[in-house]
Amino acid sequence: MSAARYRQAGVVLADRRFSVPLDHADPDGERIELYAREAVAAGRENDELPWLVYLQGGPGFGANRFSGKQAWLGRALQDYRVLLLDQRGTGASATVNRQTLPLRGDARAQAEYLTHFRADSIVRDCELVRHEVTGGAPWTVLGQSFGGFCAVRYLSSAPEGLAAALITGGLPTLDGHADDVYRAAYPRVERKVRAHYARYPMDVERAREIAAYVQDRQPVLPNGYRLTLEAFQSLGIWLGGSDGSDRLHHLLEDAFVRTPAGRELSDAFQEQVAGALSYASHPLYAVLHEAIYAQGGRATDWSAERVRAEFPQFDGEKTLASGSALLFTGESVHPWQFDTDPALRPLREAAHAVAARTDWAPLYDPARLAANEVPVVAAVYHDDMYVDTEHALHTARSIRGLRPWVTNEFEHDGLRAGGPRVLDRLLAMVRGDV
Repeated sequence: MSAARYRQAGVVLADRRFSVPLDHADPDGERIELYAREAVAAGRENDELPWLVYLQGGPGFGANRFSGKQAWLGRALQDYRVLLLDQRGTGASATVNRQTLPLRGDARAQAEYLTHFRADSIVRDCELVRHEVTGGAPWTVLGQSFGGFCAVRYLSSAPEGLAAALITGGLPTLDGHADDVYRAAYPRVERKVRAHYARYPMDVERAREIAAYVQDRQPVLPNGYRLTLEAFQSLGIWLGGSDGSDRLHHLLEDAFVRTPAGRELSDAFQEQVAGALSYASHPLYAVLHEAIYAQGGRATDWSAERVRAEFPQFDGEKTLASGSALLFTGESVHPWQFDTDPALRPLREAAHAVAARTDWAPLYDPARLAANEVPVVAAVYHDDMYVDTEHALHTARSIRGLRPWVTNEFEHDGLRAGGPRVLDRLLAMVRGDV
């Protein structure tokens, strides 16, 4: 029976659900349900159109919930019928969070369960879904950030399912350990912070004032999050987005209010910070973020935390003592977050078990990528704070026929911020028009 259709402005939508094995190596074992939203341009519902499947960044984020033809979707609908897939564990697809994970048993059992939520399983899901929705015809994948990592896994393991691959800000290192990723990341983050202070020099003292207050009081935010100095520094994750520097500036400029008890962080500031730091909506990101780099028999072992010690300029306490500018941090997950964030506390032991695992299977096949025949194009954002440019370009050179578009016009969120233009350029490249 076909899914019921409903409408938004210029778009006809249908909710789709699919049953797939939890463990693809055991197809007759436990099954989980995936959710996806099908989208087609109004008036073209009955047309024979090629399919494009969208893989969101993360890990841990469901596919975009658009209103009408927002961002890149309108451009995609000119050529395709689009499937916005919630990857397993995200959105409405076998949701993983503090409420559901205890159903799996103790921390060891939870960690074992979570091994089935990486790119290798996501791609095998896609192949089962593809056969159901296209009748077996190849489709085009659009992978943003971690979705691009999944696209490279797709090219490694099931290229026969792809008509083309479009990647934005998501070319992974093929063989680098998480330590290599973070050693490259911290200097990049420092450049972004210095650039922010050059743009907003008044924020140097503002950040220091807030940091000193947080260090002294460690306030508990409205959602129960305990705001520590390191947690405050982690707001630098915003600096990887197109409007992140402005957002950070606006947050810092009105942090304090005067009260009968003296100067305090305002309710408005605390509410914004609580929303920015909480993993309640995407806990899988925190639990599996380093595992997306895990392969080759090595544990990740809280890589970002260990590597941070090699960059003492990020030590907030020493910074406050020395009088220098506070450095914010970027896209990284740390063990202390499983103490400060109430959404993550129940997942602490499982997260430690995941970080200690050494039996991760390889994610990519360099030989198969070197012989690739699928048309592949990739937007590589110069000095992307989230994905190292040199790592990305090395991977681009390792995939036969991949055409990179290296640009400094966008930050990591170029597909969102400049979606129609970014996607239009990639489609022209894959057609050979530019």
